[in-house]
Amino acid sequence: MTTLSDSTTGKRRRRHNTLVGWSFILPNFLGFAALTLLPVFGTLLLAFTDWNSYSTPEWIGFDNFRRMLDDGNFWTALKNTSWYAIGHIPLTLAAALGLAVLLNRKLRAVGVLRTAFFFPYITSLVAVAVVWNMLLSPELGPVNQFLKFVGIAHPPGWTTSTDWAMPALVITSVWRDMGYYMVLYLAGLQAIPGELYEAARVDGAGAWKRFWHVTLPGLRPTTFFVLVMLTVSSFKIFDLVQVMTEGGPGRSTLVLSQLIYRQGIAQGRFGYASAISLVLFLIVLAITLVQFQLQRRSER
Repeated sequence: MTTLSDSTTGKRRRRHNTLVGWSFILPNFLGFAALTLLPVFGTLLLAFTDWNSYSTPEWIGFDNFRRMLDDGNFWTALKNTSWYAIGHIPLTLAAALGLAVLLNRKLRAVGVLRTAFFFPYITSLVAVAVVWNMLLSPELGPVNQFLKFVGIAHPPGWTTSTDWAMPALVITSVWRDMGYYMVLYLAGLQAIPGELYEAARVDGAGAWKRFWHVTLPGLRPTTFFVLVMLTVSSFKIFDLVQVMTEGGPGRSTLVLSQLIYRQGIAQGRFGYASAISLVLFLIVLAITLVQFQLQRRSER
């Protein structure tokens, strides 16, 4: 029979465990609240104001969003961001999956190869952008020199061309990011039971059928996570564009994050920049919710 002292001791123990738990959580949560949560709510409020950081914010309702509808720069940035995401997401996913399947075997120096492909992701993005700008230089870059060597008389202008600047950004970002997502896919591949492959071999399934009917279904949770991460990173791309092209030539690589920077930091239109930020957040949220819904349907 439980006594009063036992009940009191149990409550004290639970209270002590709760306080210990909060002592671990609180420092990180305070940093998150001060540096992320409060700025997010502040941006939400500023989106409905006219503010240049020197005066008191003036409430203007939906005027910033009406202005956005008539802003050609916004629609150009939205289109460019979408094109970047359409190129970056599937190419990075395919490259990461291909590398993971290739490096999931017992190869000589496989650890060195995995490290080599992962290394660009932890390299400074500014350094990556500068190096790729040199590689893609229209006149002296090794890429165009090679293209001329194989018989292409007029290779692309890459970052100096309105037609090729966006493909140059996509190529650079895929090269940088595929190593990180390769590691995620490697973890997913190693979690697939080997018995499934053995059963498929016994049934006479070849390599392609094993990949299609065993590997891909087993990687469905990993692929879902990779798609969500790639979607978020693609729509908030900024630093690579800023270093490689600065949104040019013209407006051919102007993206939403860069437009937010120009309107807010460069021109002091923090209310309008906050409205664009809110729209970008809603776009990413909507795409992510659709991905979650599709994932739930596929699991049923």
